[in-house]
Amino acid sequence: MSVSAPVALVTGSTSGIGAAVARRLAGEGYAVIVHSRSSAQAGQALAAELGRAVYVQADLAVDADRVRLVREAVAAWGRLDVLVNNAGISRVVPHDDLFAATPDLWHALHEVNVVAPFRLVAEARTALEAAAERGRAGCVINVSSHAGVRPKGASIPYAATKAALNHVTRLLALSLAPRIRVNAVAPGLVDTPLTADWTQAQALWRERAPLRRAAQPQDIAQAVALLAASDYLTGEVLLLDGGLNLT
Repeated sequence: MSVSAPVALVTGSTSGIGAAVARRLAGEGYAVIVHSRSSAQAGQALAAELGRAVYVQADLAVDADRVRLVREAVAAWGRLDVLVNNAGISRVVPHDDLFAATPDLWHALHEVNVVAPFRLVAEARTALEAAAERGRAGCVINVSSHAGVRPKGASIPYAATKAALNHVTRLLALSLAPRIRVNAVAPGLVDTPLTADWTQAQALWRERAPLRRAAQPQDIAQAVALLAASDYLTGEVLLLDGGLNLT
């Protein structure tokens, strides 16, 4: 099947930020590939809700699944214009508990948060470069974290993987220009079911962030849509923390 509309693959898009991004891009005219590792029923439901969308299940810790995801995404609509690397994993480990941050934990987080986005870009490169032939550069948007910019985060391994993803973003922006633009968004606290009981973080954002609240998934989706729409932004890591970094 082929479409004249631009096509976006959004990883980790059955809930939270990813689902908000998928809905936002669909609302702006994109055909969307929805993805998750395990929540197939939710993925199929979201694809049905969006209309011009398909769902693909893949485990991004497995390299064969990464390859298959991109190939099925391109096959679904005959093109790929935007890749949103939203999927990631986190583990809560106190920063001073060095033995709890085991080598296995480091490897697991690095594999999904750094290696997987890089491999997806590599697999999608040809399709994204083809977008430039239709008049607009292909677009990669990596969903990083406030923890990759400031010394914070659920664990040191998690923060380190997001800092690595930010650097990979800039390196790819240099390497793939001008046919592909590569940017990142780095959210601070986002209100999702996962963060509902993070009372200390919620209080921090209410008390110290100039905008006095955590982000909503729709706030992050709006920023992703902005980066997707721009023809001139590349190599940027857009910090979305309600101004907390100013304090």
